[in-house]
Amino acid sequence: MNTNPILLLISAAVLNGTPLLFGTIGEILAEKTGNLNLGVEGMMYMGGAMGLGGVFYYEKAVGAGANPVLAILIALLCAFLAGAIGAVIYSFVTITLRANQNVTGLALSIFGTGAGQFIGEYMRTREGGFVAISNSLKDVFQNSPFPASLQNLPVVGPLLFCYNIFVYIGLAMAILMALYLNKTRSGLHLRAVGESPATADAAGINVTRYKYLATIIGGGISAIGGMVYIMTIAGCVWNHEGLSGEGWLAVALVIFCIWRPMNAVWGSVLFGALMILYLRLQLPFIPDQLYKILPYVVTVVVLIITSMRNKKENQPPASLGLSYFREDR
Repeated sequence: MNTNPILLLISAAVLNGTPLLFGTIGEILAEKTGNLNLGVEGMMYMGGAMGLGGVFYYEKAVGAGANPVLAILIALLCAFLAGAIGAVIYSFVTITLRANQNVTGLALSIFGTGAGQFIGEYMRTREGGFVAISNSLKDVFQNSPFPASLQNLPVVGPLLFCYNIFVYIGLAMAILMALYLNKTRSGLHLRAVGESPATADAAGINVTRYKYLATIIGGGISAIGGMVYIMTIAGCVWNHEGLSGEGWLAVALVIFCIWRPMNAVWGSVLFGALMILYLRLQLPFIPDQLYKILPYVVTVVVLIITSMRNKKENQPPASLGLSYFREDR
């Protein structure tokens, strides 16, 4: 068992940052089309409740014969669908009805948080106790998929091979997202929609389709982050307060990583470390609450620095938060 305090801190930072990574990647995809979806918190709540519920009722239906791979797929699918449903509502209101994106996003955050808590508490009440899966299935979600021979390698093992499967899924998703946005024609069209929807529309790009698809898929990915939190950090047990603040941290991390998926990888690790710093570096004259606001303080500092430099590549999409009126083109 690894006892190196630095390696333990890195491992804890990665595990705590993984839910943020999913939330951030999903929000980056949405914001790249100009849609500022502030409902990440609500979508993560819904994803957490639905992901756990899907696996719980699947195991309850099949008993001890639950397939671990199928359980992971069910958790991913249920969480994704929950977030996608929330994002569909947001998209319809902001893209089709052209409502204010900030107000709609905040409403979705409140609605999603309430819906997730309702679903979680409804399952708990219906089952007459905690909604939790078996220990054997918990191991599938929380333990590394790599063999012990790789996990026990000095230094390299704890750094690379000792995490749960969602860490590697999140890393792969960040790489694929970066490649898509920067190396494909479709990704270029998506970014064009976020920078100037009128110009993209004039060039024959279907602005509405890109906005809908990016926001819905991004919402689903963000919701997976809520499921990852419940199934790993929260111990596969529903905790209606455990996700509080995760979605807002993901929104802050989007700004911190200047809308770049690969920056979100190391940014999520940094935010994960800042989130648990109060447990590792306890100073009697500093209250825990000050530790917990460090990610937001760091985000503000980065926002100020990037604004002062005023480099185009470090700025948000030009149409971010603005509804597109085709007749104004």
